[in-house]
Amino acid sequence: METNNFDIIIKRSLEIREKYHQLEIKSNGTQWTLEEDALAYLTDAGLVGRNVMSHEKTWLKKDSAEELEHKLAENIWWLIILADRTGIDIKEALEQFLTKTENIF
Repeated sequence: METNNFDIIIKRSLEIREKYHQLEIKSNGTQWTLEEDALAYLTDAGLVGRNVMSHEKTWLKKDSAEELEHKLAENIWWLIILADRTGIDIKEALEQFLTKTENIF
C-alpha cells in the first residue's frame, strides 16, 4: 500500500462492509445488527490471540503466520466499522487516545 491515508482506508472499509450487508440481506433477509458485528469482531480478536500463541510456539497451528497478519488487519477493519455504526469518529477517538496516553509519559 502506498501512503497510508486513513481517510481512504476508512472509505474502503465502509464500502466493503456495505457489500457484506448486501450478502447478508441476500442470505438472511436482513443485514447484521450492531451486536452481531461486535460479536464477529470479538471472534476475530480471539483468533488473533490463538495465532499469537502459535507465533510464540505455545499453541501449534498450521498457517498461523499468514492468518495472524490477516486477522490483525481484519480487526482494524472491524474497529472502523464498529466506530462508524456507533457514530464515533475513529480518527478523532484515536487522536484523543494517543494524546492522552502520550501525556501520561
